[in-house]
Amino acid sequence: MMSPPVPAETRHQLLVGEDDQGERLDKFLATELEEFTLSRERLQGLIKNGQVLLNQKSETKPSTRLKEGDTIEVTIPEAQPIPLEAELIPLEIIYEDRDLLVVNKPSGMLTHPTGRERIGTLVNALLAHCGDSLSGINGMIRPGIVHRLDRETSGLLMVAKTDPAHFHLSAQLKEKTARRNYRAIAQGQFKTEQGTVDAPIGRNPKNRDKMAVIPDGRAAVTHWKVLDRLDDKFALLELSLETGRTHQIRVHMAHIGHPLLGDPLYGSGLEKILKLKTQGQLLQAFRLSFTHPSTHERLTFEIPQDPEITRVWHWLAEDSTLQSN
Repeated sequence: MMSPPVPAETRHQLLVGEDDQGERLDKFLATELEEFTLSRERLQGLIKNGQVLLNQKSETKPSTRLKEGDTIEVTIPEAQPIPLEAELIPLEIIYEDRDLLVVNKPSGMLTHPTGRERIGTLVNALLAHCGDSLSGINGMIRPGIVHRLDRETSGLLMVAKTDPAHFHLSAQLKEKTARRNYRAIAQGQFKTEQGTVDAPIGRNPKNRDKMAVIPDGRAAVTHWKVLDRLDDKFALLELSLETGRTHQIRVHMAHIGHPLLGDPLYGSGLEKILKLKTQGQLLQAFRLSFTHPSTHERLTFEIPQDPEITRVWHWLAEDSTLQSN
C-alpha cells in the first residue's frame, strides 16, 4: 500500500467583486479556487466545518449570498493520508519527463478513486509507475491529476509529478491556453458544418447524478465541427473546449439535440434500438496542447482515432448501406 504526498495546509484570501454580487458562497469558491479542482462537495464540507471566514466571521452555510466588497478567507487543511493501492496496470505513456506525463487513458477506466471504487483507476496505475513522484495539490485521492476524463471517455490526460508543474498546468487550463480536442459520434442532422454551444452548466436539480444546462450554472463553451456524415443520421465530430465542466461535451450536445451515441446518461438509447453494443459514449480526447512548465516549449500530442469509434462508424455505414438496398 502506498500513500500519495500530503499537501500542507494552505490559506486563501478572496475579495467579492461587482460581477459576483448575489453569488452563492460555495459556487463563488468553486470558481475562484478552480485551479485546485476541489469538488463542490469538498468545498461545502470546508464551509460547514468552519474553514471559511466571511468578513472575518465563520460562515457555515454554503448557500449564503455574497455582496460586493465581502472578504473571504478559506483554509484548506492538510489532507490526511489515505492509503491507495499501487497496481501494475499497463499504461500507455505518450510522453514523460521529471515534471509531467501525458497518458492515453482507455475507455472503462476511472481517472481517480472514489468513495465506492478504490482500485483499478488511472491513479492506482500511476502510483505503481511513479511511486511518490506525483503532485499532492489535489489531495489523497487525486495525486497528480490536473484534469479528468469520464470513465468511458478515452484519450489524453496531463499528469503532474511536482506541485509547481501542477500549478502551471492548472493555470493554463483556467486561462484557456491549454487546448483539448475530442472526437465523437453524435446523432442527428447538423444543418451547418460547425458551431459553438455557449450555455451554462450546473448540477441537474431533478437528478443529482447528472449535469444540465441551467440559468445559474457555470459558464461553459464547446466548439464543434462536422468531419463526416452518414445519411444525415449520424455525424463524426471534432470538438474543442474553452471550459472544462463536468460532462460538458455530453451535456452540450444533448442540449442542442445531438446526443452522443452510446451515452448512458444523456443519450437517446438509440444504440439499443439498433442493437449496437458500445462501451459507453463514443468520445475520445485525441489532441492535447500546452506549454511545458519548465522549458516553456509548446507541446502538442495527437493519437489515432479510438478503434471503438472506428468500429462503430464502419458498422453504422454498413447498416445504412443495407437499409438503402
